Amino acid sequence: MIRPRTVIAMIAAGAVVALGAAGIALGGTTPDGHVGTTAATAGCGKPPALNSGQHTISSGGQNRSFILRLPPNYDPNRQYRLFVGFHWRGGTANDVDSGGSDGYNWSYYGLRRLSDAAGNGTIFVAPQGNGNGWANPGGQDLTFVDDILRRLDAGLCLDTTQRYAGGFSYGGGMSYAIACARANVFRAVVVYAGAELSGCSGGNQPIAYLGIHGISDNVLNIGLGRGLRDRFVRNNGCTAQNPREPSAGSRTHIVTAYSGCRAGYPVVWAAFDGGHTPGPIDGGGEGWRTWTSGEAWKFISQFTSDPGPTTTTTPPDPATFRLRGEASGRCLDVVGAGTANGTQLITWDCHTNANQQFTQNGQTLRVSGKCLDAPNNAGSGARVQIWDCHGGANQSWNVTSNGTITSVQTGLCLNSTGTGNNAPVTVATCSGGADQRWAKA
Repeated sequence: MIRPRTVIAMIAAGAVVALGAAGIALGGTTPDGHVGTTAATAGCGKPPALNSGQHTISSGGQNRSFILRLPPNYDPNRQYRLFVGFHWRGGTANDVDSGGSDGYNWSYYGLRRLSDAAGNGTIFVAPQGNGNGWANPGGQDLTFVDDILRRLDAGLCLDTTQRYAGGFSYGGGMSYAIACARANVFRAVVVYAGAELSGCSGGNQPIAYLGIHGISDNVLNIGLGRGLRDRFVRNNGCTAQNPREPSAGSRTHIVTAYSGCRAGYPVVWAAFDGGHTPGPIDGGGEGWRTWTSGEAWKFISQFTSDPGPTTTTTPPDPATFRLRGEASGRCLDVVGAGTANGTQLITWDCHTNANQQFTQNGQTLRVSGKCLDAPNNAGSGARVQIWDCHGGANQSWNVTSNGTITSVQTGLCLNSTGTGNNAPVTVATCSGGADQRWAKA
């Protein structure tokens, strides 16, 4: 472990600056969801395209790095969970990966050791923050995480329903930013002694949440951690309460699982009598023998049973198809896997989940139990959405042989406004461009 007493000075020196970053708005919208359905990545069944060690990628015009740690005897036919571990202010990816002075026992906050003991079912990643922090200006660190996931999904066998993030202090702030902005990409987060340091874009969707904080934290007061927790108490539909916390001098901890939460979206709060550390030990001190590793492992491992080797693949229903944009190579996608009337559409990396699976019934295009819909008499630039099927002209589409999809009501073309993930999809004046051509896939 890199002892917190060696990082407190670095954290304290930058705390005011870091807190000033708390309100930075992050770019983009929440990507579509995979929670609840096992989804193998493109890297399954192939020799690994990435090995353990440091890797560099281009992200947002910058060269960024991360450390990858594959489990022993990695099997490309097995879907692995993923844990992304964020370092603290002044820390490094290597500190998280190596475990510092405690070595393997504290690698990835002690979770690597516990995963190995449970059967090596986890791939670990430690990203490196700019300036050894996670200020996340303009959402650049979220984009970095997106880019890492894209690289991993292409080259390794992962279960996209089992992505987790966690970190201490500034890394806790980044984990919270993940919870706010990527709740439908990550299954759960663990926030050790965190605060809103890296922003909170969105922040209205549920995600499983574990918060760990010391009652006498003099770097990031426990009240800041309670505030993070309470957002997801609300989002997850939990019953509000003031959970018990240990008294000063008791050198104990109290773990509270909130009641009333939506199924699959628990909130757990672990308060301890101690200061700014991710590794408190009851009775005093800190180190890899802390109880926090066990609580974090229990929390994230509750969501999965090992899917086992991926030996067979169910062929797609021939009656269903995806709509892949020619310009972007990405697929038409219902935001957040939503099913509510008015949920809008975007382009996103193609996958096999229901929010990209369309059927055609006459002139209607159906997805997620709804019809593809343009607001009545929509003008050029209006967002398309899903809505209860009613047979109206604004839900009728001509799918042409040249790849354009035009609204029967207005004659406008289905149009992608960009080539990246999260690009809004609209109806627009037909131009014949690649951004208005779609192929069934």
